[in-house]
Amino acid sequence: MLDLRLVLVTPEKTLFDRPVASIRVPMFDGSAGVYPGRAPLVGRLGVGELKLSGIDGQSESYFIEGGFIQIKGEQVSVLTNSAQPVSKISKAAAAKELAEANAEKATSDEEMEVLRRKLDRARKLVNLASVE
Repeated sequence: MLDLRLVLVTPEKTLFDRPVASIRVPMFDGSAGVYPGRAPLVGRLGVGELKLSGIDGQSESYFIEGGFIQIKGEQVSVLTNSAQPVSKISKAAAAKELAEANAEKATSDEEMEVLRRKLDRARKLVNLASVE
C-alpha cells in the first residue's frame, strides 16, 4: 500500500512531516481530497478545515488560512499562513469574532471584500469550534 507524506508548514515553523493515509484540504474554490497515487497538483488553498487520516486510522483537523498545496509523487506540501488544531478553537472566541464581523460596516468595494473574508473566516471558525 502506498503512503502519503504530509508536510504542513506555516511562516513560523513546520507543524509536522509524517505519513498519512488521506488528506482533505479547502481550496479557494471548493475542496480537494488526496489519496495515494494522486496526479501531481499545485493549487491555491482557501480558508477552512484541513482534515487528515493517519495511517493508524486516527484523524486530525486543522483550521488553515489560505496558502498553497503541492502534490508531487507521495509528497504533499501544504504551505499556509496559519494553522491551528480544531480541538483548540474556542466556541466563545469564534462566536465573538463572528459578532464583531457582523457589526462592521463597509462603504467601498475594497472594504466590502475585506468584510466578506472576515465573515467567511468567522463562520467557518464557529462551525469547527469544539472547545467551550
